[in-house]
Amino acid sequence: MNPLQLQELGHRERASRGRIRRDLSRAAVEREPLADDTIRVGMLIPMSGAAGLWGPSCLACATLATEEWNRAGGMRGRQVSLTVIDASDESASLEDEVLDLVEDGGVAAMVGMHTSSVRERITRVVGGRLPLVYTPLYEGGQLPPGVMAIGETPDDQLLPALAWLSTRYRLTRWYLLGNDYCWPRRTHALASEALTSAGCEVRGNRFVRLGSCDAERAVDEIRRSGAQAVLMSLVGQDAVEFNRAFGAAGLGARVLRLSCAIEENGLLAMGADCTDGLFVAAGYFANLATDRNSAFKERYWTRFGDRAPTLNALGQSTYEGVSFLRGLMAREEPGAEIGFDSVRATCWRSNRDKATPIYLAQAEGLSLAVVQKLDSR
Repeated sequence: MNPLQLQELGHRERASRGRIRRDLSRAAVEREPLADDTIRVGMLIPMSGAAGLWGPSCLACATLATEEWNRAGGMRGRQVSLTVIDASDESASLEDEVLDLVEDGGVAAMVGMHTSSVRERITRVVGGRLPLVYTPLYEGGQLPPGVMAIGETPDDQLLPALAWLSTRYRLTRWYLLGNDYCWPRRTHALASEALTSAGCEVRGNRFVRLGSCDAERAVDEIRRSGAQAVLMSLVGQDAVEFNRAFGAAGLGARVLRLSCAIEENGLLAMGADCTDGLFVAAGYFANLATDRNSAFKERYWTRFGDRAPTLNALGQSTYEGVSFLRGLMAREEPGAEIGFDSVRATCWRSNRDKATPIYLAQAEGLSLAVVQKLDSR
């Protein structure tokens, strides 16, 4: 793909984001009364702030899953409608919006794709009164009652990637950089332990407040540390700004980067010249060559056209979240295994008993190419 084509791709993606963000805004405020035979599901996704770039793809994938559910007869014969809530870290009214919906009976269940810090805010309000399907990667560990997490955890996603990269590229000096909340802190604790046990050095471990990453300072610290590789637990726009600064400093050819949260939208935002030496570990990539993904992409592009938001792991997770809720609501007996349409071939029996294939991909311009399937420890 030549530079003009890359530029046009970026223009189209930004136009798509703007159009769908306008749709998101309308969906969030235009909650008109529905027919008695309609069930509302709360769709919690970031529409603004540092993680706002995830919103359009999340909504598109959730919409596709909801429409497929309704064509199959809906929830026990009742049509399903999504009620979109801005689940950004910066939203000051989030708890009030969620509480109003729960207490008024406005939603029967919720599906959330947002940071773990937002999840903690929501669960304090919901208090297990209705099901919450949490879709993205997260730090693992015990979750409150009623929260079903279907995303990747560090044991399966991060630790095998660290081991493979350290061995393949003989990396012994790492620098850890992340946002300051529970997922990066838990992730870095596990990473530090694993790296130290493998004989590696952790040359730095820094956390920055979400939306306040001083990218130039972080890049300078990494350069001076002598690290051979960086584990990035930055999300959204913070990851974009850091990687732009990293690329501008010319470190991409000398210092490897690993992330579990960067996806194809992030690559578009940071630019093709800032992705050299960038690796991502995840359960899904748009270029994943599986029959399940081929069928999913055909349905997605048929529904939304060639200007649809770029497919990525975080957006695709909302498709699986709605599909999981569909399987949960159709379950005949409590405790029975939940069957759902998982593009990633996820098997879920509980938050602690689940399995998802994990892949390691390397950035090639504005795409992520799978280089290795990872085995969890």
